Amino acid sequence: MNTELTPRERVLRAIHHESVDRLPTQINYTGKMGQKLATALGVSIAQLPDRLDNHLLRLDLTYPVRESDDGVARFDWWGAGFDTREEGYFVCVSPLQQNPDLDAFAWPDPHAPGLLDDARRLVEANAGHRFVAPNFGWALFERAWSLRGMVEFFMDMAGNPGYAAELLDRITEIQVVLVRRFIELGVDGGYFGDDYGGQVNMLMSPQMWRRLIKPRLDRMFAPFREAGLPILMHTDGRVEPILPDLVEIGLTVYNPVQPEVTDFGWLRNTFGNRLAYYGGISTQSTMPFGAPDDVRAAVAKAVRELAPERTGLLIAPSHRMMSDTPIENVRALLDAFVALCGAHQKRFVRDHE
Repeated sequence: MNTELTPRERVLRAIHHESVDRLPTQINYTGKMGQKLATALGVSIAQLPDRLDNHLLRLDLTYPVRESDDGVARFDWWGAGFDTREEGYFVCVSPLQQNPDLDAFAWPDPHAPGLLDDARRLVEANAGHRFVAPNFGWALFERAWSLRGMVEFFMDMAGNPGYAAELLDRITEIQVVLVRRFIELGVDGGYFGDDYGGQVNMLMSPQMWRRLIKPRLDRMFAPFREAGLPILMHTDGRVEPILPDLVEIGLTVYNPVQPEVTDFGWLRNTFGNRLAYYGGISTQSTMPFGAPDDVRAAVAKAVRELAPERTGLLIAPSHRMMSDTPIENVRALLDAFVALCGAHQKRFVRDHE
């Protein structure tokens, strides 16, 4: 292909297994790692996505930031409190933990004006350059346990499935309203996050997942399917037993494709071109603890095994990079992207060595 594609065009073609001028790339990072990267690369935080040649733009809701009196918990739109002392996501306040009454809970209003104000500004500023998707992280199962408490919600699913189903239904109703609002805004697809697996097995049986999670996730996916828009989903761990179910209800792109738990060959042999991939480079081992040569080898392996036709892959670290990632490994990652992905990134690396 001689014509250089825009990032949006490149992502759309790659996830549909069409030919691309180069593989799309993405590097996500925590706030702390973002500061470290910006300093090392001599750019501002605002300039970092451009400098890293990121292809995705994820949209979040606009709402007032609220913290606990001691500053330990920062509350999201739903009312779950996340520990401000942690670089990753750690729920420290679950509002339904002490009082599980769903009717007494102050549910957020998905129809509220202003919720999409920041998203609208980003879409307008992006002007069709990057692939834009709303960020439905903590989409369903994780949203339920973040509100109820993880232990409590596992006990609900096993011992009080009626309550668990009602909680999941209420979450689904809200999410579907938000999905439709984002589609009306003009997004390019949907991005969901909901972790169902650990390092060895699923967190629940496939049968329980199919009974409680699948039909509600299907409802969330449906507006994107009906609009002909792709669906990207992050789901950690060993989820092979339910991946065919996810594809059945519309999954287009599977993330994070963790090397520690996912057999790349099995994915390609099982799904062929019915599924595309986003990720493939370990942030659990290779990026923080490997040598630069290990990073380059990991990129080569992901491209070789997940994108043998040089399409069908948005190559990226599997998760947000945290601040324990050495800068030399990030440079090795960019070097590998250059070797496999083209001239634009080569100019970037040369300019910042």
